[in-house]
Amino acid sequence: MRSIWNGAISFGLVSIPIKLVNATESHSISFRQIHTEDGGRIRYRKVCELEDREVSQAEIGKGYEDADGTIIPITDEDLSHLPIPTAKTIEIVAFVPADRIDPLQMDAAYYLQAGGAPAAKPYTLLREALKRSNKVAITKYALRGRERLGMLRVVGDAIAMHGLLWPDEVRAPEGVAPDASVTVRDKELDLADALMDTLGEVDLDDLHDEYREAVEEVVAAKAAGEAPPEAPAPAAGGKVLDLMAALENSVRAAKESRGEEPADVTSLSPRPSARTAPKETGGKKSTAAKKTAASTSTRKSTAKSTAKSAEGAKKTTAAKSTAKKTATKKTPAKKTASRKRTA
Repeated sequence: MRSIWNGAISFGLVSIPIKLVNATESHSISFRQIHTEDGGRIRYRKVCELEDREVSQAEIGKGYEDADGTIIPITDEDLSHLPIPTAKTIEIVAFVPADRIDPLQMDAAYYLQAGGAPAAKPYTLLREALKRSNKVAITKYALRGRERLGMLRVVGDAIAMHGLLWPDEVRAPEGVAPDASVTVRDKELDLADALMDTLGEVDLDDLHDEYREAVEEVVAAKAAGEAPPEAPAPAAGGKVLDLMAALENSVRAAKESRGEEPADVTSLSPRPSARTAPKETGGKKSTAAKKTAASTSTRKSTAKSTAKSAEGAKKTTAAKSTAKKTATKKTPAKKTASRKRTA
């Protein structure tokens, strides 16, 4: 993989030479702009305004436009001597638990490649320290004309760096949530839980870009002089007026798509609010099976507890009744004894 940046990781007084390479790649299909009348390519030419001629890439540099329109030339040499420590260094500033990082801050991903044999030992030391601590490293680095925030974590035997947005670059979700006051019933939540359990989990490696495949089919058909494939008929839909009916139908459809018997979703038992995950005792179980077992166990436990309480209440009532009768029988005897003493 081609490196896009060379520098070092600053780990306290330890310096680790590294190369930065892209960890992701785009598979999207790109299109060219054309003249619709004759199919000719539309190109952007880079022209010097002073000389009114097209210039090559080798002749193009950077410049900063001042407020009065004056252009101040800035060279790569100028940028390489910026008075900040992160100009050529990924500086580790802290180690924090991974759950402290808001996914909204996640940006581009990179791999950090050890820069030669001398970097192998300190690179491995940092990787193993990150593994053992179960933390991620927060870094600062400069790339493409600006200082950035980053996060180092271990991926396999490599160290990956995720670019992070600065906290003030993440917008607050103001005005996004519904303003209307809405009440969600327990039965609706039970059906939503049932739908989630039925859909289950997925192996992300099994997912692929169906849109790109469809575009490739259209391109291939037009290249062969054939009519492009027809789009499938849209699913019958409309406004969801009855949320319960929509949830019930969704659960049935999900079960049928998995080849399961569509159970009577209207008779689902309510789930307890507190869920306890069962311990694994053997073979692997699906998430849905584990949750169902936990729910069944909770209901059984509740039923037993209720039965015991009812039985205890009956025994207590019977004991009180017997004691009352006994006390009633003893009262005449006490009165008779009192009369004899008086005589």
